[in-house]
Amino acid sequence: MSRGWLAVVSAEHVASAVQQGFAQVNHGKRAPLAKMAVGDTLVYYSPTTVRGVSDGRRTFTAIGTFPDEEIWQADEGSFQPFRRRLHYLPAQHVPVAELKEKLVLTSNARWGYQLRRGLLELDLADVALIREAMTR
Repeated sequence: MSRGWLAVVSAEHVASAVQQGFAQVNHGKRAPLAKMAVGDTLVYYSPTTVRGVSDGRRTFTAIGTFPDEEIWQADEGSFQPFRRRLHYLPAQHVPVAELKEKLVLTSNARWGYQLRRGLLELDLADVALIREAMTR
């Protein structure tokens, strides 16, 4: 059975990943990518537009599924992140506020605290709600 995942990444970095067709999480660590299986869905949540600049974006910015299990290491000079291919769905950005009252993710008043981990498993009902909102 496939699972859903939420990765916390700036919108700027998500846009680059979408353009190039890959997934990268937790600053390029390999282990989180290895948890995900073929057919799993990854949703990107962007609290900011640019990493390190607090602008209150708080938006779901991309969604896709993993077509295979291959993980590779990119070479960007001193930065060599691990990546996986991701088939992105055509999607619009959706502010979390639009779905907040319906999501299991946001049912706890301190829901944002869990995002500090950078990657967490999503309830499948949340995946369906987010997918519907982003692809309508």
